[in-house]
Amino acid sequence: MEIKLPESVLNILTRLNEAGFSAYVAGGAVRDAVMGKFPHDYDIATSANPEEVKAIFKHTIETGIKHGTVTVVENKIGYEITTFRRDGIYTDGRHPEHVQFVNDAEEDCRRRDFTINAMMYSPKDGLLDYFGGVEDIKAGIIRCVGQPQKRFEEDALRMLRAVRFSAVLSFRIEDKTWDAIKKCAILIKKVSNERILEEINKILLSENPDYIRKLHECDLLKYIMPELDRCFGEPQKNKYHIYDVGEHIMHTVKGTQSDLVLRWSALMHDVGKPCCSSTDQNGIIHFYGHHRESCRIAVDLMHRLRMDNDTIRDVSVLVENHDVRVEPTLPAVKRMMSRTGEVLFEKLITLQLADNMAKNPIHFPEKKERIENAYRIYKEILAERQPYLVSHLTVNGKDLIKVGYRPGREIGDTLRKLLEEVIINPKLNNRDYLLKTAMYMKRKRR
Repeated sequence: MEIKLPESVLNILTRLNEAGFSAYVAGGAVRDAVMGKFPHDYDIATSANPEEVKAIFKHTIETGIKHGTVTVVENKIGYEITTFRRDGIYTDGRHPEHVQFVNDAEEDCRRRDFTINAMMYSPKDGLLDYFGGVEDIKAGIIRCVGQPQKRFEEDALRMLRAVRFSAVLSFRIEDKTWDAIKKCAILIKKVSNERILEEINKILLSENPDYIRKLHECDLLKYIMPELDRCFGEPQKNKYHIYDVGEHIMHTVKGTQSDLVLRWSALMHDVGKPCCSSTDQNGIIHFYGHHRESCRIAVDLMHRLRMDNDTIRDVSVLVENHDVRVEPTLPAVKRMMSRTGEVLFEKLITLQLADNMAKNPIHFPEKKERIENAYRIYKEILAERQPYLVSHLTVNGKDLIKVGYRPGREIGDTLRKLLEEVIINPKLNNRDYLLKTAMYMKRKRR
């Protein structure tokens, strides 16, 4: 088959060939091209060693020279060029203790993780597929190159990558590969949280975010997110639910758009339920205060995985408020908007719809109507530019200081009380009225 390559990539391959070396596009770019997708980046494998690559190209960066990788800059784009190699023993579950450079493309492909990633291509030699990658793509299968257990012992992250590729490509994980994941699952504890988070994010942003369930089924989840793993099998015996907590969470995640904050919020929204479960005298299970417990657990878990602070903050706001009933009235919608802001309010509406859609369908129409009516009011508030934040008031802290307030908590409390009046009646957002009210409130406190 013929694969169309960018001019910069062709130039790199040609220059390596002219210098007497074999060179191929390798890995994910070939996989994507075979599947008819447009590759986003191109990695190149070559028989040239790093020093020889540096001698051929003017602009290079030693990004991983110990393991044979040099980045070549062409037209302001970096391309990783890695020497064909055979890996030695992996002592840290990620990097080989030593690498041996070889002059054999097949040997290089043999060390790669999955057959679909172990193909190479060049215009000169065409497609090199030593391990049946094309057939596995046609069959929709994720299969390790060689012995799966050995591949996972070399780099335990490959287990998580198998599930990620399964989610992204909607492929099935081949039985021997799946069994090896279950056998080697505990090895994931060797992998850094940063690398784990990157794979989890890719699963959540895929068309199959509920494949997080597979991490539970193959025992990886209990080592990555034990708080979430515990939710599977946790019963919800009440009229509003038809799934256990874990399955409800998976259906909620599946019901959201591909947005990282939204999908993490869906993943975390009920993670505190196992800690809050109680059964009344009629055998009905309740989860009082689970939104607060879920928020606490979510924040701790995301910090542990090294999530960025902005995402943690946004997810915590959504998890904290996911179960709040927002009545379709101007004051109620504005009060929630004051907690969330515009962007997170829209995400909250989406989360609440997905959450309720993953419950007993008998109750969904009524809940859907209420949530959608609240959303319509939200759009009216934006269109009419009605105030709902302290910053929207026609007075601020400096104004209150001028009429006798001292800097401190009293100013914040007063502004919030003034906002509450304005939320109920936007016409009261008048500077003279608010100052008079603030002065009256101050005198009343004496």
